Amino acid sequence: MKRACLILFCAAALIAAGAQAETDSRADAWRWTLPDFMPPPRVPADNAMSEARFQLGRKLFYDPRLSGNGKESCASCHEQRLAFTDGRPVAVGATGQHTPRNSPSIANAAWRATLTWANPAMVTLERQMEGPLFGEDPIEMGVNDDNRKEILARFAGDADYRRDFAAAFPGETDPISFGNVVKAISVFERGVVSASSKYDLYLLGKAALTPAEMRGKDLFFGEKAECHHCHGSVNFDDQFYHAKTREIETPFHNTGLYDLDGKGAYPEPNRGVFENTHNPTEMGAFRAPSLRNIAVTAPYMHDGSVPTLEDVIDIYAAGGRNVTSGPFKGDGRANANKSALIVPIDLSPQEKSDLIAFLKTLTDESLLTSQRFADPWKPAAAANGPSHASSD
Repeated sequence: MKRACLILFCAAALIAAGAQAETDSRADAWRWTLPDFMPPPRVPADNAMSEARFQLGRKLFYDPRLSGNGKESCASCHEQRLAFTDGRPVAVGATGQHTPRNSPSIANAAWRATLTWANPAMVTLERQMEGPLFGEDPIEMGVNDDNRKEILARFAGDADYRRDFAAAFPGETDPISFGNVVKAISVFERGVVSASSKYDLYLLGKAALTPAEMRGKDLFFGEKAECHHCHGSVNFDDQFYHAKTREIETPFHNTGLYDLDGKGAYPEPNRGVFENTHNPTEMGAFRAPSLRNIAVTAPYMHDGSVPTLEDVIDIYAAGGRNVTSGPFKGDGRANANKSALIVPIDLSPQEKSDLIAFLKTLTDESLLTSQRFADPWKPAAAANGPSHASSD
C-alpha cells in the first residue's frame, strides 16, 4: 500500500485526467474510440494527445535514424505483426548487445500503472522512453552525448520532419528536440489500442465463443485455475490504471520460476523488483503482463525462458518451475518468496486445452494489421526504393 500511495502521489503530480485530450481545442483534437467497457486512459498534462503528435511519433517509432548508428528503430523490438513484441527471448540493441528482459508489447500501455517488468517508479511512457533511448547498460538505441546533435541534425535536415515537428509542437521556436521526440513517440504508443479481439466482440454481443473457449473462460475467471487474480482487469493484468482511477495498486509477483540457492535467488540481473529496492522479499517479483494478444507474443515470462503457452500453463499448474539441470538449476516451486497465489492446480489435459483456446480469443487481428499503427515508410519504399524501416 505504501508503494501504491507513493506512485499515486508521483503520478498525480505529473498526470491530468485523460478527458483533457478530448477537450483539446486545436483542429486535430483527439478523440478516444473505445468500447464501453474500456474507460479512457490518463494523459500527462504537458503532453496532450493530438493527431499531429501521434503521426510524428509513428514516423519516429519506425525510423532507424533515431538510433546512434542509424540501424535500429523502436520497431526493431516491437513488431506490429507480433503485437509489438519481437519474438526473441530477450531484446537486442543497436550494438548487438542483448538486454536482460523480454520485449513487452506497447499495446494498451496507456492503461498500465507502471512500465517495464520490475520498476515501481516507472510510471509514465515519457519517463520510460528515456531508458531505451539513452541507456548505456544495456545499450538499446545508443543515443549518447557524442551523437545527440548528429541524430537531431538528421531530422532537422529533412523538410518533412521540420514540418511535422512544427505541426506537432506549434509555437515552439526550435521544436526538433529529444524532449519532443520522447513526447511524440509516447503519444503514438499511448494511442496504440487493442480492444477488438474475439473476446471483446463476445462481450459486445457480436461474436460467440465455441464450447472449448467458453469452458476456458469459465476456468480462467473461476476459482479452480484462478488466473483472474493477476489477469482479471479489462486489460488482463492487475495494474489497470485509467482517467478515473483514484487509488493505484501496483502489485508485483514472484511466480516460482527459479530458486538457485534454495533461499529464493533469481539469476542476475533478472532479480525483479529487488534490483530497484534491494528488499530481499521482492527477489523475483515482476509485473503481471497483459494477456491480450498472448498467443502471438511468444516466448514468455520476463526473460523469455518459456517457449510456448502450453509450457506456461504447465508451469502454473505445477505451482512453479523445477529446473533440473544447468546454471539455473533449482526448484522454483519451493521458492520462499513465491506468491501465495501460485499453488499446484489439478488441470486435466482437456482443461489445459480449453484454457489455451480461451487465451487465443484475446488476439486482436486488427491490431496486427491496422495501417494506422503500421510502418509509414513502407508505402514510400514500394514506390521510391529503399525504406527507412528497420531491416530487423
